[in-house]
Amino acid sequence: MNENFVINIGRQLGSGGHLIGQGLARELGISFYDKELIQIASQESGLAKEFLEQLDEKKGQGLFRGIFGLRNSVMTDEFYFNDNYPSSEMLFKIQSDVIRNLAEKQSCVFVGRCADYVLKDHPRAVNIFITADLPDRIARVCRDQHLTEEKAMDYIKKMDKKRADYYNYYTEKQWGAAASYHLCINSSVLGIEETTAYIREFVEKKLNLTNK
Repeated sequence: MNENFVINIGRQLGSGGHLIGQGLARELGISFYDKELIQIASQESGLAKEFLEQLDEKKGQGLFRGIFGLRNSVMTDEFYFNDNYPSSEMLFKIQSDVIRNLAEKQSCVFVGRCADYVLKDHPRAVNIFITADLPDRIARVCRDQHLTEEKAMDYIKKMDKKRADYYNYYTEKQWGAAASYHLCINSSVLGIEETTAYIREFVEKKLNLTNK
């Protein structure tokens, strides 16, 4: 029996989901994937990394804006005028295949990119959604992105909408809704380190890892 397991993390911007995912991977001794998935998808598909970054966690209708906007920087005329450039669904499939292949080979933490839906048939998956109080989210985004509070608030709204649109477009579930996950948690209550520890304990109990 394959003992590999996966932890799939959805997150609000500024909730610390990336840090928590990294902490879980480190403490459990497993692999961590967030932006790294773009590099792998680029290598396996032959598509430019910059192209995939423009479409990362965006629903399908943003595809052609990405194509036209990136023509000069990453695309040749042969690709640009070819009728065979990838559809949004194909790009989603490329990344989904990468996620499935990685999950088959090893235990992993995946952040975002509908990994919980992509791995819905995985027998040892734990799906987590992380939120946080708005003042904490604004403070974290101000610090990480070097923005004013007003601009950080606008950025949070924009990114949360983008993530929700992407998730709802490609899955049969609702982004951030409790019914879509095994555990939803507010990282402001315990802080990043204690939230990481709490989720680790939850994962270990759900997957019976404590007796391994």
